[in-house]
Amino acid sequence: MNSEFSLETLKQSWNQVLDAVLEVDRVAWLLWFDARLVSLDGKVLEVSFADSEKFSGDHNFKSARKPEQTAKLVSAILQVTGVELEVIES
Repeated sequence: MNSEFSLETLKQSWNQVLDAVLEVDRVAWLLWFDARLVSLDGKVLEVSFADSEKFSGDHNFKSARKPEQTAKLVSAILQVTGVELEVIES
């Protein structure tokens, strides 16, 4: 992995990553658009959806996020940044 790649670098590219997800799967995009990037430890990206309950109605889609949607996010990150990461939820 590029030693210059950091959480901040990924945050700067996050909208492009989400756009790449949207190009292949609108449902996957919906499931990831509210993710907050928490940490990047080596090749492991930790995301959180803690803000998903901030509105009057819960919109936490954890039960709907399946491995194939995570794979689409991982693929989009690779496409945009050139870096392959594992994504975990906190």
